[in-house]
Amino acid sequence: MSDFQRPTLCCCRKVLSIPNNKSENSMPAMGQSPPVDIASASNFHSFTLRHFHLSLQLNFRDKEMTGRQVLELCSTKPDTRTLVLDTHQSLLIHSIDCKVHSASGDQVCTSLTYRVDPFTDYGSSLNISLPAAIRPQHTFQIIIRYKTTDGPAIWWLDSELTCGNSKPFVFTQGHSVCNRSFFPCFDTPAVKCTYSASVRVPEGVQVLMSATRSAYSAHEKAFQFHMEYPVPAYLVALVAGDLTPADIGPRSRIWAEPCLLNAAVSKLSGLVERWLTVAESLFGPYVWGRYDIVFLPPSFPIVAMENPCLTFIISSILESSEFLVIDVIHEIAHGWFGNAVTNATWEEMWLSEGLATYAQRRITTEAYGSAFTCLETVFRLDALHRQMRLLGDNNPVSKLQVKFEPGVNPSSLMNLFTYEKGYCFVSYLSQLCGDTKRFDSFLRSSPVGADSCSLSLQAYIEKFKFTSVVAHDLLEFFLGFFPELKERCVANREGLEFERWLNACGPPLAEPDLSQGGSLTEPVESLFRLWTSEPLDSAAIAQQDLSTWRTFQTVLFLDKLLDRSPLSHEVMTRLSRSYSTLLDSMNAEVRIRWLQIVVRNSYYPDLYKVRRFLESHTSRMYTVPLYEDLCGGTMKSFAVEVFYQTQARLHINLRRTVQQILAQTFSAFVTVPTAPPSGDRPPDTAIALRDVNVLA
Repeated sequence: MSDFQRPTLCCCRKVLSIPNNKSENSMPAMGQSPPVDIASASNFHSFTLRHFHLSLQLNFRDKEMTGRQVLELCSTKPDTRTLVLDTHQSLLIHSIDCKVHSASGDQVCTSLTYRVDPFTDYGSSLNISLPAAIRPQHTFQIIIRYKTTDGPAIWWLDSELTCGNSKPFVFTQGHSVCNRSFFPCFDTPAVKCTYSASVRVPEGVQVLMSATRSAYSAHEKAFQFHMEYPVPAYLVALVAGDLTPADIGPRSRIWAEPCLLNAAVSKLSGLVERWLTVAESLFGPYVWGRYDIVFLPPSFPIVAMENPCLTFIISSILESSEFLVIDVIHEIAHGWFGNAVTNATWEEMWLSEGLATYAQRRITTEAYGSAFTCLETVFRLDALHRQMRLLGDNNPVSKLQVKFEPGVNPSSLMNLFTYEKGYCFVSYLSQLCGDTKRFDSFLRSSPVGADSCSLSLQAYIEKFKFTSVVAHDLLEFFLGFFPELKERCVANREGLEFERWLNACGPPLAEPDLSQGGSLTEPVESLFRLWTSEPLDSAAIAQQDLSTWRTFQTVLFLDKLLDRSPLSHEVMTRLSRSYSTLLDSMNAEVRIRWLQIVVRNSYYPDLYKVRRFLESHTSRMYTVPLYEDLCGGTMKSFAVEVFYQTQARLHINLRRTVQQILAQTFSAFVTVPTAPPSGDRPPDTAIALRDVNVLA
C-alpha cells in the first residue's frame, strides 16, 4: 500500500520450531490449530459462510450507499447462539432478520436483536443473537439492511476530482481490513466464499465489480454480478462512474474514463494476453476467466490492486511505461498467488506478495529477458536496503512472520520486506531445487515436466487453490514435493534455516544472483561513482547519455543520488545543468525523484518545478513524498503556500494527510484533526514513499 504506519510489533505467534537435533530428516512440525486473526472481531471459526448477496443502491449526491445483505451460513459448533461479524463505525445497521427451516421443514423468518461494540480504530464488532431453531450443519440466512457513510473502503469523488471532470465517481478499496465498512463480514483472509450483487445507480453510470459474470438487467434497472469462485472479503471490489470499455485481447478489456481510454489501450493492447499466456505456461491455467483492467482517478490511494477479474490501477502510472508493465504483470501473478491461494492471516502477507513478486519476475524474464528483470530487481532491493537503514537491523517490521498488537492496522505491514524479503526467500527455495524449471513444476497447477518422483503429486496451486494457507503449509508441501531436499535437511541448513528466514529481523539471508543485469546496472553504478567522486570528471560524465537509458536505470541512478544527499552546491548546479531539461521531459517516476533531490538539497533555482509538479499531480504516491521532504528541510513556508493553492484539487483524505504533515511542522497551522477520520489513513511516519512504488 502507499501508506505506512509504524506498527507495534513483538515476537511472532507462529514459528517453525527447529529441533536441536540437526540431523532430523524432516521439517519441524507446527501446530495445526486454525489461524488466529487478531485483526478480526468475528467468530468465523464457529461458522461456514457459503455465499452472500449484496443489493446496493448508490446515491452520489449524498455520498451514501444503501445495502441489503443476505448471508448463507451454517453453524459448525453446537450451542452457538451469537454470530459476530466485522463492521465499522461508519456503517449504520437498520435491521437484521434470520430465515431458518424449522424441524417441520417450514421456513421461519425472525427479527433479531443485535448490538455494535467497539473493537479498534479501524472497525467494530456486530454481535447478532441467533434463534434457538438454528442447528449445527444446517444452512440459515441472515438478512442485514444497512447504510454506509464515510468509511475507509468507499471513496466518493466529485466530478472535479476525476480525469474527465464530467461525472462523479466512486470506488472501493478493501485491502487489508477496509471492506468491513462496505458490508458486514468475516473480514479475514482465512474465510473465502462466493458472492453475488445487484447494484442500482443513476442513468449513465457504469458499474463494475470483481466478479466472473456481469450483466445489466433493463427490467430491474440494475447491474448484476456473480463471483463463482470463493474469495476473501477484501477482494470484493466495486467501481462506478463515467467508464468506457475497449477490448485489448480475447479475454481482456480496458475500462477508463473516455479521456484516458486511447492512451491506456495504446500502452496495453495485445500485451496483456501475451503476459497471461506466459504466466499460464509457468503456473498453469488462469482460473478467473476474464482479466480486465480499470484505470482509476489519481485519488486511488495505492498503485494497483489485484481484485479478481478486474485489476484496479491508478491512471497516474500510464505515463510511466516500464512501471505500468511491472504493475500489471504483478497483478496478473496475483491470479495464482494471493487470489487463488491466499495468506490465512495478515501476519504472513509475504505468502501472497513474496510469491507474486517471484512469479512476476519469472514472467518478465520469459517476456523481456533476464537483464531487464535483474535491473528491476536491483532497483527494488536497493530500495529495500535503504528502508533497512531507515528502520534499523532489529526492527520487527522486517520479519516475514510478524505479530502486531491488537488495534494495529494490518495495512501498516505493507512494506518492502513483505515483497522483497519474501521474494528472496522464494528465490532461495527455487535455488535449493537446482533448476528454476523444477521449482516452476512445484508451483504450477499441473506439474508438467516434473521428475518421476513428483509426477504423482499435486503441485502447490493445485493443492491449495481457493484456500488460505500459513507458511507451514507451503514449506511442508515443498519438502514433500522434493523428498531429496527433505533428506538433506535443507530446512535446518546453518545460517539459512527456514525458521530464521521467517522470524529473523533484518535484510534477506541470501539474495539471488543478479549478474545477468550487469549490462544495464553497471552504467548506473559507473555514473553514480563519477558524480560522487572528487574532482568531477566532466569528460567521463558526458560520455553517459541518460536519454538512451531505460526508466529503471534512470530512477536507480536518481535514488542513489537521493540517498547520498545532501550534495554540494557545485554538484547540484552541474547536475541541473546536465540533466534538468532532459528529466523534465520524462515520466513522473523520474521527475519526482529529481524534484526530491532538488528539495533535499535546497536547490532553489529548480524549486519552481516542484510547484509545477504539485499543481499537476494530485495522487498520493507523488504528493505525500514531496510534502514530507519540503517539511523536513528548509522549505516549510513554500510547502504551505503550494498546499493552499492546490488543496481544492486533492481528495479530502489526501488533504487531511498533507495537513497533518504540515501541522507537525507548524504547531499554529490551521485547524487540523488530531487523529485521521475513519475514512483516512495516517500519514507516513517512518518510511518515505520514494522507497517503493507500492502495489498491492
